[in-house]
Amino acid sequence: MNKPRLGYLGTGLMGGPMVRNLLKAGYEVTVWNRTASKCDEAVVAGARRATSPAELARHSDAVMACLTNASAVEAVLFGPDGVSGVTGPALFVDFSSMDPEQTRLFGERLRAANGMGWVDAPVSGGTPAATAGALTIMAGGTEADFAMAEPLMAPLAQRVTHMGPSGTGQMTKLVNQVISGCTMAVVAEAVQFAKAKGVDATRLTDALAGGFADSKPFQLLAPRMAAENFENPLGTVAMMLKDLDTVAEVGEGSAALPMTETARALMRTACDQGHAQDDISTIVLTLKGLA
Repeated sequence: MNKPRLGYLGTGLMGGPMVRNLLKAGYEVTVWNRTASKCDEAVVAGARRATSPAELARHSDAVMACLTNASAVEAVLFGPDGVSGVTGPALFVDFSSMDPEQTRLFGERLRAANGMGWVDAPVSGGTPAATAGALTIMAGGTEADFAMAEPLMAPLAQRVTHMGPSGTGQMTKLVNQVISGCTMAVVAEAVQFAKAKGVDATRLTDALAGGFADSKPFQLLAPRMAAENFENPLGTVAMMLKDLDTVAEVGEGSAALPMTETARALMRTACDQGHAQDDISTIVLTLKGLA
């Protein structure tokens, strides 16, 4: 049985390695990115380059996307030469992160436009997991749409969980970002505290491995923060701040979020200092400056 043809919109830090894993799994993939040069590596790996989201959709049975925010998703779907103007693809799988209600409305709008199903499938694990095909994916959508999407996501993930109807994937991602964002801020605080008091912070991950303080973010970020080596970003400060801003908007009036607010303030200060597009680990420099 032939594999469905896939289209992939957004080949940046996360999307690029995800496309390469789809190609390795034997899928025919057509790619598009607003900055066309960001598709070059995918094309070298075997992907076909499209000149617009609409052209991509015409060559696809299912379309995937990993984009910066809701505005970017709306543009590729409903803007000029958008996916919604093409009849043919059966499904849209969105790995982007956005407001759960916005996701639900986009899904309804797309289905009304051309009949495509929708699965919101935000991811966790950063660029290392995207490269290894070991992402954690939390998905929202109808049972039928998820059943269609699940095998397509298999080359990308170590775990895919169907959380419920449209929007529940995005809501679960916000829960993930509360935990992740606060942990990142605490790891930065601990590393900077250690350095300020003369502890060799480069040894912390070995010293604390397996204890209550250990975690995947700690193991990934503490060495980068200790060495102040921010090459090959795991994810940007701006992306995490965007998600924590969404948490604050969704939780307003219904949930107390004091830890999230503290982490959010730290990341906003880091962005104001020029680190918005830098690796998330650079928040340790902001704490260093505050000290």
